[in-house]
Amino acid sequence: MISIRWLPLPLVLAGVVACSAKSDSPAAESSAGAAVAGQAAVMDEESQPNVVKVAVGSKDHTTLVAALQAANLVDALANAGPFTVFAPTNAAFDKLPEGTVAGLLKPESKPKLVNVLYHHVITSARDLDSFANGDTLWMVDGTPEVITKKGADTFLGSAKVIASVRASNGWVHVIDGVVVPAAK
Repeated sequence: MISIRWLPLPLVLAGVVACSAKSDSPAAESSAGAAVAGQAAVMDEESQPNVVKVAVGSKDHTTLVAALQAANLVDALANAGPFTVFAPTNAAFDKLPEGTVAGLLKPESKPKLVNVLYHHVITSARDLDSFANGDTLWMVDGTPEVITKKGADTFLGSAKVIASVRASNGWVHVIDGVVVPAAK
């Protein structure tokens, strides 16, 4: 058995420093005080970004990112997927009636916000070429939305796809409108 008194002092100091070092990754604290973090906190600067990191890296999607955070959906969409996210721009959210976004971001509106966000996601990775005019997509909220093709343009409901980005766990199709789910 090795006695600790025989270990070189630099090795002991290195172990103490390593054990007490704080992590650079974002983490929350559990009720027991232990640091916990979800999939979105994984730091990887080399791999292709997931759908959440695509949105976080876009200056045109700060409202969407705030909504994902308020709905606690960041980690869910950072997982393996596959997902296709129809991502409204800030300008798309600005088209909603005044006060709508602020109202949705309130804690008491979380169920409604989750439903709206789920209505922008399908659980498969589909590029624009895989959609045909008239396709019905079943969104994560359980309601359908129809794809319309007009020439080279693709629409989800009334929202036009204005860009597409491949992500490690699916596709992000940037849209110019917020697609509101039909009343259930």
